[in-house]
Amino acid sequence: MNLLLKISIVLLVGVIGGKAARIFRLPNVSGYLVAGLFLGPSFFKFVGAQDIETFSIINDIALAVIAFSIGNEFIIKDMRKLGKSIVIITLAEVVGAIGIVFTVMYGIFHQPFAFSIIIAAMSAATAPAATLLVIKQYKAHGPLTKTILPVVALDDIFGIVAFGIAMSLAKMSIGKQESSVIQMIRGPVIEIGGSILLGFIIGVALVLVAKRSSGRDELQAVSLVAIGIATGISNHVGLSPLLTCIVMGTTMVNTLHNSKRVFDSVNDFVSPFYVLFFTLAGASLNLNTLVTVGLMGVAYVIARASGKMLGAWIGAKAVKADPVVQKYLGYALFPQGGISIGLIVLVRQQLPEYATAISTIIMFSVLIYEVSGPIFAKLAISKANEINGQEKKEERQSRKKVKVVQTSEMYD
Repeated sequence: MNLLLKISIVLLVGVIGGKAARIFRLPNVSGYLVAGLFLGPSFFKFVGAQDIETFSIINDIALAVIAFSIGNEFIIKDMRKLGKSIVIITLAEVVGAIGIVFTVMYGIFHQPFAFSIIIAAMSAATAPAATLLVIKQYKAHGPLTKTILPVVALDDIFGIVAFGIAMSLAKMSIGKQESSVIQMIRGPVIEIGGSILLGFIIGVALVLVAKRSSGRDELQAVSLVAIGIATGISNHVGLSPLLTCIVMGTTMVNTLHNSKRVFDSVNDFVSPFYVLFFTLAGASLNLNTLVTVGLMGVAYVIARASGKMLGAWIGAKAVKADPVVQKYLGYALFPQGGISIGLIVLVRQQLPEYATAISTIIMFSVLIYEVSGPIFAKLAISKANEINGQEKKEERQSRKKVKVVQTSEMYD
């Protein structure tokens, strides 16, 4: 079938899925994923593995823009207030997930140390895409929302570090290499440091160009060029495109006076890519995984969710975060995808003897979490009473401006 026709049909099915989700009061993202599931190998086989590979550029664009948008949340003056708390909460939920998953795999299912430590480390990262779109759809704002996005961004960094260390420990346990502590952390440090440096450099360049951009179309074009360059270079030299684009967005929001117009111009362009991204993500899932995964896969899903919730609660309690953060943050940290799927490639390369079992469990986890994750994210922001919080915030700001004008007129 013609490529343009196929991608148009995928987009149409995704839109229909989003509308159907609204009827059942579910997040649009869940509708896109379920609609995609029907297009994939589990049902109509309209989208195959070759198609997913062909459409990979769509995934790259969507993930890069999502990461860039997350950078918009790292405002330095706000992070000075929350910075230490965010680090502690994130560290706690990452350690919680890794600790409980490792205990279940090694202690209960008696799996080898190498297998247990690798799959535990892969449980750390949270896929931010679905959560971000749920927050945008419901215009959420408040203490919980302001905590979610920095946490899901930071736990990807912690996840990369944890995986690097786990891979070295796993190889040592089966005699594949002898490593010092420096060797264990060198790879992750280079990847993270290089991504931060590249994101900052391209971010500064984008700020300089954006200041001189005369219209919205020009601003949109140069912003997408910068995002594309950042993603392309990162992929080429082995850095993290996600982290590079987050840093680029962070640089933008903290150094450009009216950065909102940049983020708005980009978001206006990529909405169809979001629909395609999640619909194709659903099409890549295979329900046959449910048959082959067994009890261990189910245990992994439960252990990871328990670790995220327990760790987030302990971390939030330790820093005396807002009560809604303590109660509901864990629910927003379930989605798993992107980074975990990418790490499967490294497992296949470096520990092929465990690759099949690990990839089966991870893909089962992705299937469960990608469909249910947005629902839990909506539950969290709904329980925290933060749905439409952005509109309420804008109303308050508008009232303040009116009061200032009225006060000024009185004195005049």
